[in-house]
Amino acid sequence: MPVEDVAADVQENATNCDRRWRILGVLGIAQLMVILDSTIVNIALPSAQSDLNFSTADRQWIVTAYSLAFGSLLLLGGRIGDVVGRKRALVIGLIGFAIASAIGGASVDFPMLVIARTIQGAFGALLAPSVLALLTTTFTDVNERGRAFAIYGAIAGAGGALGLLLGGVLTSYASWRWTLFVNLAFAGAATVGSFLWLKTDNGADHDPIDLPGLFLVASGLFSFVFGFSHAETAGWSDPVTIGCLSAGVVLLSAFVYVEAKIKFPILPLRIVLSRTRGGSLLATLFASVGLFGVFLFLTYYLQETLNFSPVKTGVAFLPMVVMLAATAQVSNRILLPRVGPKPIVPLGLLVCASALFGLHYVELQSSYFTHVLPYLIVLGVGLGLSVSPSFSAGTLGLAAGDAGVGSAALNTAQQVGGSIGTALLNTLAASASASYLMSRVKTPVTLEDAQLHSYTTAFLWSSLIFVIGAVVAGFVLQLGNLSALTSGNTIGRLTPTSEKTPHSRLHRVRIGCR
Repeated sequence: MPVEDVAADVQENATNCDRRWRILGVLGIAQLMVILDSTIVNIALPSAQSDLNFSTADRQWIVTAYSLAFGSLLLLGGRIGDVVGRKRALVIGLIGFAIASAIGGASVDFPMLVIARTIQGAFGALLAPSVLALLTTTFTDVNERGRAFAIYGAIAGAGGALGLLLGGVLTSYASWRWTLFVNLAFAGAATVGSFLWLKTDNGADHDPIDLPGLFLVASGLFSFVFGFSHAETAGWSDPVTIGCLSAGVVLLSAFVYVEAKIKFPILPLRIVLSRTRGGSLLATLFASVGLFGVFLFLTYYLQETLNFSPVKTGVAFLPMVVMLAATAQVSNRILLPRVGPKPIVPLGLLVCASALFGLHYVELQSSYFTHVLPYLIVLGVGLGLSVSPSFSAGTLGLAAGDAGVGSAALNTAQQVGGSIGTALLNTLAASASASYLMSRVKTPVTLEDAQLHSYTTAFLWSSLIFVIGAVVAGFVLQLGNLSALTSGNTIGRLTPTSEKTPHSRLHRVRIGCR
């Protein structure tokens, strides 16, 4: 092969490599913005309530409005990305999210803020699947894919904790409104980067939209998420809670039946019936159920029991974030390609369970450095071994036309898991507190003890949820390394025709991105 051609090949590969990592930066910013908004507003709620004069009962709707729109529209968002192109879907989602954030930050009353949060969730449901789909189609080499998904998984796992930190800083030193205005910076940077480095695609799937499936899945997920949110305030025996959860089960069951029969399903069942992808979806679901409980009740414990400020609370989570990011690199780049997801994802979930079991022993006078920090570090290791590889394995082998909806399915599992976890653990904690006080005189001391008992009960249940997730993931996930699991697909190869031009293609593998 002429030296000039080799040099040109090297230059081309270096240019493409550089562009891919810039794309990863753009996608990381977009994903971080979406994940942050699930927690960043939480710390700001008391200040917003005081400013806009709405009731404590209404406060939950600031969070619920976002999760309802986001969770119920994710599959539609993924389908739109497959039809119109992922770049267009991403840019539209970013711009819409920014506009909604600006409206929310400028809100003059409660309805305006709730409407803005609903619109945020809707546009988040459009851009989130496109982020993961673009990541899947941009990084096809095994080594590059491992690095990229390690970073993405770290953002997905740690974004909630970073949201608490950023929310605390902005609320304390600026205003609650800046927890929404800050999204304009994230969306602006990601939009500019999208125009600079993302290539315009025309969409990989132009089949007719599955309207019956769309109605069933959107209404089913809405009913499910609303039912769990309603259970937080009204209880599990409330007729509205029971009705919504029952309707959710019926509608989602009907959705599965329709998808198996219809010619152009919105969610082809082959996506979730793969043991690798299905097991990853379940692992993501269980991890999200337990993880959102950790953020919620550990935040309560640090602020209300140990008297941490909002900023100090956010800083307290940083060691977990650091360990998650470091472990995600090891799990995605070294372990996942060699042994596949089956050994490491269940192991990671069990490590998370052990950390939460340790946290349930905290006391009123416990020290952060001796009784909280060690378990946060262990939790970071567990999340790095489970959440990050689950996102990578959950998109393995997806055809170009399935990348958007497959990514949406993973995001749906994460969002629905968070809604379930928040409602379920809140209810269990409230019941534990009430039971503790039932046979005791209510004094300041017993009230503090009851509050602590509610937190430790939530940690214990979260630990059990992670154990169940580990058992389910271990049973469903398939043994084998990535080469075996993706046999017959193009993942791990630069092109399907790599064997026809061995010299240049193998050379390109050897000089791949570092």
